[in-house]
Amino acid sequence: MRHLLDITDLSEKEIDALISQAADIKRDPGAYADVCSRKKLATLFFEPSTRTRLSFEAAMLDLGGSVIGFSSADSSSAAKGESVSDTVITVGCYADIIAMRHPKEGAPRIASMRSRVPIINAGDGGHSHPTQTLTDLFTIAEEKGTTQGLTIGLCGDLKFGRTVHSLILALTRRGGVRFVLISPQELRVPPYIIDALERTGTPFTEARSLEEAIGSLDVLYMTRVQRERFFSEDEYLRLKDSYILTPEILSLGRRELSVLHPLPRVNEISRSVDDDSRACYFKQVENGKFVRMALIIKLLAEAGR
Repeated sequence: MRHLLDITDLSEKEIDALISQAADIKRDPGAYADVCSRKKLATLFFEPSTRTRLSFEAAMLDLGGSVIGFSSADSSSAAKGESVSDTVITVGCYADIIAMRHPKEGAPRIASMRSRVPIINAGDGGHSHPTQTLTDLFTIAEEKGTTQGLTIGLCGDLKFGRTVHSLILALTRRGGVRFVLISPQELRVPPYIIDALERTGTPFTEARSLEEAIGSLDVLYMTRVQRERFFSEDEYLRLKDSYILTPEILSLGRRELSVLHPLPRVNEISRSVDDDSRACYFKQVENGKFVRMALIIKLLAEAGR
């Protein structure tokens, strides 16, 4: 059974094919309106989500399928002590494919060992978020015409930001990029990401100032400081406003700069930036649906369902 648990589960050829199909779906969504007729997607979200869950559900509905599931652990039998493995075995009796989000790192992998249907990791703790990475790659390709030869700035919570980790790992495999890692010392990328950058020979620099770094960037990927990942409220409050992208700071960037954000945002991007042509984060949201449509088609086909 083929699952998507981490972006590295996909080959570069497969990623390119998914991006190409997502672009085709975006151009002609009507051609895909019945591809998943009579198929069911289960969304098992043990952790709150808005965009990711609704994006998966919209993707399946736009493919002509249907959706079942739950949006929090409290509304599932997990509240009674049921294991993740038993949950996915049970849900696999009702659905053809599962999208699962869980606060514990590695939970989707454990679930996949027992699942009778494909599982898509929709985010596990601070570890991985592969469909967001596919969304990011698709958006970068749409905005810049390529994912290579770019200088990409990643700003904010680089320690707990699973979207950042997945994107770095994906782009180091593709090559031809340079990273500028902008964060407080306390929220630097974890050692295994530094190891991956050094092992692949990917050029990168670390910076503390967004104002000083923004002028060199082709893409700026903003992230929020995630309250739910902190053990100390005081530490969160001290770091939460480390970087706020304002029109004044954005004016230091190139005219061709593309600003991305996996959302939700708190206050790390001023709402007065939203009308700037360089703000691409709501395009990014829409692109996520097309990418997930392409992925659902792929995994169902490989499962023979």
